[in-house]
Amino acid sequence: MRIEVVAVGTELLLGQIADTNSAWLGEHLAGAGIASHFHQAVGDNHRRIVLALRTALARSDGVIVCGGLGPTHDDITREAIAEVMNVPLRRDESVVAAIDALFSSRGRTMSPSNLRQADVPEGATIIPQTKGTAPGLICPVGHKVVYAVPGVPYEMADMFDRGILPDLRQRMVERGETTGVIASRVLRTWGMTESGLADVLADHIAGLDVSPSPSPSPSPSPSPSPSPSPSPEPVTAGAGGGATIAFLASGIEGIKVRITVRADDDAAASALLDDEEARIRTILTAAAGDIVFGVDDEAIEHAVARALSVDGLTIGLAESLTGGLASSRLVNVPGASHWLRGSVVSYASDVKFDVLGVPVGPVVSEDAARAMAEGARRVLGADVGLAITGVAGPDPQDGQPPGTVYVGLAVDGRDTEVTAFSVPGDRARVRQYATIAALDLVRRRLGRRSQPLR
Repeated sequence: MRIEVVAVGTELLLGQIADTNSAWLGEHLAGAGIASHFHQAVGDNHRRIVLALRTALARSDGVIVCGGLGPTHDDITREAIAEVMNVPLRRDESVVAAIDALFSSRGRTMSPSNLRQADVPEGATIIPQTKGTAPGLICPVGHKVVYAVPGVPYEMADMFDRGILPDLRQRMVERGETTGVIASRVLRTWGMTESGLADVLADHIAGLDVSPSPSPSPSPSPSPSPSPSPSPEPVTAGAGGGATIAFLASGIEGIKVRITVRADDDAAASALLDDEEARIRTILTAAAGDIVFGVDDEAIEHAVARALSVDGLTIGLAESLTGGLASSRLVNVPGASHWLRGSVVSYASDVKFDVLGVPVGPVVSEDAARAMAEGARRVLGADVGLAITGVAGPDPQDGQPPGTVYVGLAVDGRDTEVTAFSVPGDRARVRQYATIAALDLVRRRLGRRSQPLR
């Protein structure tokens, strides 16, 4: 069964608020094994809402409409749904009584405009409101269905759980569709481009046994959508692993590789994800080394924390180019006080010379980065010293162009190493890219516990 989400509200189109409801619904529909191929956003205009609903019903089995159920003149979702159903609106006195009781319980008098919220398309079923005033609606349109819920996120989520999901599951049973779950896992990588990852994994992706989940209704021809759904195409577990793979370039958070599977239950989905993750890690490691630094919400700082904690190491930083960004990311990790000794933001050259013991000379250089890393270890009493120096721009410094970065890493008992690279972008992007690249270097080097640094 395919469900489309239509978010109503001119404020969404103007960028005044983010459409978190569609993202939430996409995630929870997928978790229930229900496909969501399209999402739309439409302003508070009767004609355009009707068009959006008819478009959605033409290519999907059902629609969830969020927003436009309030008491004001621009809340016109009810009227639009009634036109699509070709039925009149009827005032439901039980809803009037419920709204009036809510106002009375708060010591207030219901406004006459709230009566509009009791207008229900003829033939629709009400989803009772428990947290606000506007009820939700379940509106049959032929053999398809339109659900309408308020735009207030916690009201929407409550009605989805109490009204929409049970109704959807019942419809799926009546259609003879099996239920299940659609689950995803995201592998976070740093060190390869999106196109590079796609090339490395191309043969594996081509070999996956992927097929759309069966549906009683024929699949419509592909057509563009105003906003692509975050919900994945459903897939069936097969000989090739039953997974789909997608890539998402996430700027300073690296490139994400999303694995999606469909299975009968959570345990089966988890097993499929485990198997596919292992395959992908093996392929990527063979091609580019240990470029996967985290899973799902694990950021680079969590990976560094894990690498330090394995051997009970502490770290101290000396930051010039990044101005404290690296240490700021590290303190995001709960328990950072156990392994983070501190940071010296040595932005001025004389601070590098006087505090860290950097020899007087160019401060954007391999020698400076090495001395900064060793100075950070010494001054902060840490097992690991990490130093970042470079040129954020827009002007060159010490004969080096903007985007030049030197990262020094001093580890107790090992030779200090310096890595030089160039990153693109303006000042902010150079500093952010340098930060994650430096932290990833720490993660990789500490992960090679049995190998000496060269």
